[in-house]
Amino acid sequence: MKPVVHVLASVLLSSMLAACMTVGPDYKVPENAVVNNTNANGPFDVDSPAVAIAPVPDDWWRLYDDPRIDDFVKQALVANTDLRVAAANLRRAIALYHEVESENLVQGSVHADVARGLIAAEPLLHEDKVPVFNFGDTGFQVSYLIDFFGKLARADEAALANAQASQAALDQARVGVVAETVRAYVQGCTATHELHVAEYQLALQERGVELAKRLSDAGRGQPVDVLRAQAQADALRAALPKFKDMQEVSAYRLAVMIGKPPTALDASAVACTAIPKLRQPLPIGDGAALLKRRPDVRQAERELAYATARIGVATADLYPSISIGASAGFSGILDHLGQGQTAHWSVGPGVTWNLPTNGVRARIHGAEAGADGSLAKFDGVVLKALRETQTALSSYSRELERNDALRNARDKSEAAAGQNRQLWQAGRSPYLQSLDADRTLANNDANLAASDAQVAMDQINLFLALGGGWQNPPKIEEHKIADKD
Repeated sequence: MKPVVHVLASVLLSSMLAACMTVGPDYKVPENAVVNNTNANGPFDVDSPAVAIAPVPDDWWRLYDDPRIDDFVKQALVANTDLRVAAANLRRAIALYHEVESENLVQGSVHADVARGLIAAEPLLHEDKVPVFNFGDTGFQVSYLIDFFGKLARADEAALANAQASQAALDQARVGVVAETVRAYVQGCTATHELHVAEYQLALQERGVELAKRLSDAGRGQPVDVLRAQAQADALRAALPKFKDMQEVSAYRLAVMIGKPPTALDASAVACTAIPKLRQPLPIGDGAALLKRRPDVRQAERELAYATARIGVATADLYPSISIGASAGFSGILDHLGQGQTAHWSVGPGVTWNLPTNGVRARIHGAEAGADGSLAKFDGVVLKALRETQTALSSYSRELERNDALRNARDKSEAAAGQNRQLWQAGRSPYLQSLDADRTLANNDANLAASDAQVAMDQINLFLALGGGWQNPPKIEEHKIADKD
């Protein structure tokens, strides 16, 4: 009994010492990482009344006050195939994490074998042939790996970080799915708006063709004027299929985003009468909030934690692997199985130590290089997040300025067209002059419509860069990862 007590005492002592002998670096975000830079956490460089330094809402698409957008986003967050893939990857990472966790538990197995055979006589120092027997072997064995140097602890830490990175990847997929769903719907709206403007331009030009024909027939114009007017009408007519195509493509994209075949929705699903508008200045927050909110930043940080933990796993191979085990059972002739002469048991510790010449140090250096690469990737993701956001802000602000100028030009051309129409109706101005003013108005309407479409796209690009839309989603098949800390 005393040997067993001594063994158990050694196991307990080893377990108590294990916590203070975990090899490898303890993870923390390096002080020199870009994410800790003061400029990265400050306010954005923007001066526009169209944006506000306010927290980005989780469900930013509801700022459009369009129930159809909200409905499409809800469908996409449940049925989108990219999200199903990301959710499956998360479940796989969780399963791997639990598999690694189980290595910290007592491992056991049970076996039972029956065989009929002949044992060679000569190794038993018999000259005569041994009879054929039925043999049996049954028993169990248990073992426990003492994590004296923290290899299992580091492996558990790495698996947890990997699962958390998969969770962040799922969140990042949600960000993209929300943005692309809203984009598909809004592009359909902008295409419908631009189509109406193009049809109005064509209608004006067709009026010009009729006028040119009448003038030519009356001898007050030239046939070349008719051809010129018809050519311009044909050019305007050629633009209509482009906008109809944009309507159809937007419907196809939207259908796929919500997990349906492309033809499940027709163009009427995105043929809204007006481009969705925000009900308030676009909230952007600051750099610190951005870096906490963007899932790709969190994913890169968790990948750095994983790579750092792998250094400890590799370093632990420089030290002995200590385990304790026990086994018991019966082995012998099947008829005698269970009798005292067939019983066997054993208990005791075991030590395995690989020599450093087995490539251990090379694996450590490889793990360290992997951590350096992960840090560089983390810095790159942070810089990319800041660049994308600042670029989207600049594009949005400058397009708004251009949109204001185009709107002023359209308003002035509208006033000029109205005055020319009154002059023509009063007989004080030729009809061609009034028609030219209407054409100018139509062209300015088209330019403004294109700018309105670009403003809408810039808004979505900015929301995408800000990284919102993954919080509090509808239920899909997934498991949340809780940080053990």
